[in-house]
Amino acid sequence: MSEPLSWLVTGATGQLGTDLQAVLAGEDVTALGRAELDLTDETQVRSAVRRWLEGASGRPVLVNAAAYTAVDAAETDEATAEVVNGAAPGWLAQELAGRGRLVHVSTDYVFDGTATRPYAVDDDPAPRTAYGRTKLAGERAVAAAGGDAVVVRTAWVYAAHGSNFVRTMLRLEAERDTVSVVADQTGSPTWSADLARGLVQAAASGVTGLLHATNSGATTWHGLARAVFELSGADQERVLPTTTDAFPRPAHRPAYSVLDPASWTAAGLPALPPWQESLRACLADLGALLPDPPVGS
Repeated sequence: MSEPLSWLVTGATGQLGTDLQAVLAGEDVTALGRAELDLTDETQVRSAVRRWLEGASGRPVLVNAAAYTAVDAAETDEATAEVVNGAAPGWLAQELAGRGRLVHVSTDYVFDGTATRPYAVDDDPAPRTAYGRTKLAGERAVAAAGGDAVVVRTAWVYAAHGSNFVRTMLRLEAERDTVSVVADQTGSPTWSADLARGLVQAAASGVTGLLHATNSGATTWHGLARAVFELSGADQERVLPTTTDAFPRPAHRPAYSVLDPASWTAAGLPALPPWQESLRACLADLGALLPDPPVGS
């Protein structure tokens, strides 16, 4: 019989945090959102973890789904992003060292986006944004704490709730005749519900170190938008290709963000489904999936 676990989920009100709570329904879970846990306050962070550890009825597992994810804002507010993304994961890891397990979520932005093949876990990071630099600092802070921890990099996360690319495309389909979407950035769209299930599996597995987890396959933002239109019954030709240069943003966007999942499957963890399959499942959850035609029609 497996050992009972006590879970702490940070970033509980975000896309991933919400889906983690759904996956862990019925388990011993403490969920802390921004209102309950200010990751810029070291004393509060350490105190919250200590209180949870003292009350944990099973083996403690903390999944850190909290982050400063405003990529463009981080360019002018790197100091805050550095605390939330860089220092706070280290505080969590230090408090858990020898007492519990940490699963920390990181990002494809730790790479420069110039690769022509999927990034492996042992490829050298070279972040080109404040967000990427601060997330890399968080990875290193977790490693430096030396506890029972696994860092999971992911990319292009969307959900059936919250603000994300897929929901934005559904809204724009209803509002505009055409939508222009960049066709020169490539990555692996990842459904938050799949990622949440994977993180829980990774937490229970005992694997440590660094892993990559995304839905399998790759496309461009333009390709993803066309798939959203097609699967929801709209004309995908209304999605027009454009370039990154046509939409200048404060933070550099990686041209290539595909992460190699070999580390994930080598750890004995089930591969996440193909991105097309998961997109269909997400749209079905949203009630936006065009039903399949009757057999023989």
